[in-house]
Amino acid sequence: MRSIRFKLAALSGAAASFAILAAVGVLLAVGAADRALEATVSAQQRLDLLTEISARLSDFGLAAVAVAESHGADLGRADLGRMEDARSRVAAVLEAATVRAAQTAPVLETGVRPRERMLAHLRADFILLDRQISAAVADADARSRGDRVRGALNGFAAAAGPTLSLLVESERRAVTSAREEALALSLRLRVGAVALAALVLAAAVVLYRAIARPLLTRLGEMDRAAAAIGRGDLDTRLTIGPRDELGVLTARFNRMAARLGRRERRVVEDRALLERTISERTADLTAANARLAAIDASRRRFFTDVSHELRTPLTVIIGECDVTQRAPAIPEDLSRSVLATIRKRAVRLHRRIEDLLRVARSESGEIELVFQDVPLVPLLADAVAGFESVALRQGVRLKLEAPAPGPLVHADREWLRQVVEGLIDNALRHGGTVTRITLAIATMTGAGGEVVDQITVTDDGRGIAAEARARLFTRFARGQGSDGERFGDGTGFGLGLALAEWVVTRHGGWIILDEGEEGGTRVVIALPRPQAHPEAVEAQGA
Repeated sequence: MRSIRFKLAALSGAAASFAILAAVGVLLAVGAADRALEATVSAQQRLDLLTEISARLSDFGLAAVAVAESHGADLGRADLGRMEDARSRVAAVLEAATVRAAQTAPVLETGVRPRERMLAHLRADFILLDRQISAAVADADARSRGDRVRGALNGFAAAAGPTLSLLVESERRAVTSAREEALALSLRLRVGAVALAALVLAAAVVLYRAIARPLLTRLGEMDRAAAAIGRGDLDTRLTIGPRDELGVLTARFNRMAARLGRRERRVVEDRALLERTISERTADLTAANARLAAIDASRRRFFTDVSHELRTPLTVIIGECDVTQRAPAIPEDLSRSVLATIRKRAVRLHRRIEDLLRVARSESGEIELVFQDVPLVPLLADAVAGFESVALRQGVRLKLEAPAPGPLVHADREWLRQVVEGLIDNALRHGGTVTRITLAIATMTGAGGEVVDQITVTDDGRGIAAEARARLFTRFARGQGSDGERFGDGTGFGLGLALAEWVVTRHGGWIILDEGEEGGTRVVIALPRPQAHPEAVEAQGA
């Protein structure tokens, strides 16, 4: 497929050809018009010369007659001068006519110029006439002189008259023919101009339909496509068509539109992703704000509980002290009872303060755990022994189901014991109608093949609602029993289980709340089995 450059070059060449053709036509027309005009002018000039020759011959004849009829020397000399002047003029006009005929008269195929030949005969007749008149003028007899002059003139008229008439008629016909040729040439030029104009118009229409209109159509399509893309319709595509420069431009236009479409789709996808991310982050922030609000409410409730928990034992202690101070004499039984109450309230107050200190230290990272291989059964037995009297007063059977000495755990003995004691205390104080608390030890194999020792604390109390179990490990959180009644965790401040989870996690284990087999609550502490050490073996043997 030819390129647009070739088409435009062809169009320019055609226009140049038409221009050259028109110029050649104009030049030919001008040349033909010049030749026709020159022929007409030449014929007219020759006719004018012949007319002048006739007039000069007439003047010469009249002058000769006047000389022949003159009587007197002075008058004869004047007539002779006039005749000589007429003779020279006739000779000059004949010479000019001969030269003009030699230059412009047509030449026959035989090489003869008829006009030039007839003018030569006319010139010869005039020379003969001039000699005859000169001889007649020299005659002394006036009558004889006049007859001889008139005879010479009549003879010249008889000999040269037909020639001169033929020349005049020939030149008249030449003038008429030249004029007719000029008119015919003018008609031909008009017809040729119309034909040339029609040819140029037809060629222009053909070139427009073959070259210009397809280019303009394709440019119009490209303009409409560009306008559509400008309005946002990036799916617009152009038909490539011929593989010329405009076809290459069309292909590039389509590639540009495709790239713009892909970019717009990526922008839309990125915008949707951004909006989705903003929505998710907004949801996260909303949830975080809700959690912060819940924490803030828990902390306010915590400070209220702290005030209540600290004020109650202090009030009892202060009241017992006031009663003791007002009594004039204190019986031993009363003093023992008062001191026992004060000690009990003071111990309770001390426990709350110790809980707060443990929480503060765990948050600040000041607690340092001392790990060692600890026999697990003796540790649990100490914890059970510390709550036997309390459990007995509440009618609760506290039982440890594990053969001594049991497995070894790599732990901080005191902290692990406090965690177990907290779970027992939590069951005694918040389990509701508890009749049995059982501590047990089990050895399990984890998912990774490691050996894990589990401590379970199970009661038969009211249990904990399933939706509240995971939340109880959050600091300051309060739970709800399966009967709908709200309660705290093991310490009363919503701190015990959170602290227990922190301690167990530092031991590399985990703690979960679950429902017991016969109702109530089951707390499971899982601790990884330590590597066998000589010290552990000796402790286990002891």
